[in-house]
Amino acid sequence: MESQLTTHNRRVETEVLTRQGLRLPPITLRCLRTAGIYCQPSISIEHQHLARKYVLRGVEAGGAVAEIGAYASYVDEQGNALPWLQRVDSIGVNGVHAIVVAPVLIRVQMLRIERTYDLLVTRHQLATSGNSQRPQLESSILFYGRRGSLEMEPWGKDAAFRGTVCPVFYTRAGERVVLPNDFQDAACRITSAVCCLGCRHCHLLGPRPIAADRAEGRSALDGTDELRADGDAIPGGVV
Repeated sequence: MESQLTTHNRRVETEVLTRQGLRLPPITLRCLRTAGIYCQPSISIEHQHLARKYVLRGVEAGGAVAEIGAYASYVDEQGNALPWLQRVDSIGVNGVHAIVVAPVLIRVQMLRIERTYDLLVTRHQLATSGNSQRPQLESSILFYGRRGSLEMEPWGKDAAFRGTVCPVFYTRAGERVVLPNDFQDAACRITSAVCCLGCRHCHLLGPRPIAADRAEGRSALDGTDELRADGDAIPGGVV
């Protein structure tokens, strides 16, 4: 009976981790609030009325101070950068940076405490739910690394290496855990994000590319482009 209860509890913990992201203890959450770091890993299902379809919505958010950093963002299934729907600018730092919508999202979330890192990579997609018209969120864990280490200070004296290094993770038995190749670049980028003091820009999402045949010979924006002019005109600022 005790074994069954333990298995059930682990299953519940895994489901919560998959859907809601890293579960942080109260002392860590208080530390993030005190530092003014806002990280939002939740994903929602939204309905596009004009297109008559459902999509997933995520928010790239987070940043760092010297002692701690937290960040969450998204890539596609091959680990490539997704275009943001909307870039978000605010007076404060270490908060919301951009919004993304897509039918499938790979969430990349990281927490840093000094030189110790937790990394969670999860896949999220829409799945039909019987006779219901509204789909359900189907999620799975692609990688979960706890207490990884990086013996550098990318937020300080080793800032030149930001964007090229990421933590090393081990099993309880001391064996190295290898991150899937498709997400190596995303891991390096989010490592840079949790070391970006007073972060004001996106590290993983980027502007939507403009096709060459549309960009040539135009002197004005059409109505659709006006709505996303800020997103297309501002560089992604990826470090």
